[in-house]
Amino acid sequence: MQNIFRSKKIRRRILITAGLVFFGMQLFNPSLKNPPVVSGHDLMATNPPPPEVAALLHEACYDCHSNETRWPWYAHVAPVSWWIVSHMKEGREGLNFSEWPHADANTVGDELGSIGHQVQTRKMPLPSYTWLGMHPEAKLTDEQRGRILKWTESAAP
Repeated sequence: MQNIFRSKKIRRRILITAGLVFFGMQLFNPSLKNPPVVSGHDLMATNPPPPEVAALLHEACYDCHSNETRWPWYAHVAPVSWWIVSHMKEGREGLNFSEWPHADANTVGDELGSIGHQVQTRKMPLPSYTWLGMHPEAKLTDEQRGRILKWTESAAP
């Protein structure tokens, strides 16, 4: 088996095949277009938190939990793009600040309670999002977590 990879011809064919597969995968990249942001429906328009909390939410949460995702360069490269788009879709389905339920006080309370719980138990931001220092702005300190928690508790109806 080792002799197979010693042949320059075989190694060359393997590399060419791997390259063709990689470039072929790029033809199946998902769209990175964000859904439109409807004026007046965002959390910041309907239930604005204090400015320091708003800044934390924008830095640590909005990429996955809003229609304002800032797509990093590697989101354009398959197969990573497939994983990231799936991740963003799940994040928006779980909580979307761009589609804040401002008309329903019970739902607002539930969402705020969920945000507080996720931040307090360190489930959010996801470790995979802050992994390898790719998004250092999303790493929350204990003090920042406390600010978000205090806001969710005081803003709940």
